[in-house]
Amino acid sequence: MRQRTNPLSHIQDVTIRHLVMQMLAWMWCIIFSMWMGSIIVFGVSAVVHALLIAGVFITAATFETAKRKPEFFGGLGRGGGGEHE
Repeated sequence: MRQRTNPLSHIQDVTIRHLVMQMLAWMWCIIFSMWMGSIIVFGVSAVVHALLIAGVFITAATFETAKRKPEFFGGLGRGGGGEHE
């Protein structure tokens, strides 16, 4: 999942890279559920994988935003004097 060591990092378009990672995740969910022989396992595995991958991408996006545009986070609802407006 590290951007520098992941072979998919060579894909320039982030949207396509994300799509490929999602497809691989779903593929492995299906393979695991077939191996276990239960559609229930597929459902649980798919949901957990989707949450895990979403968490990774949200975290990466937050870190990237903080690096490139730290002013985006600003005062997070605080006024100039430190009070809510």
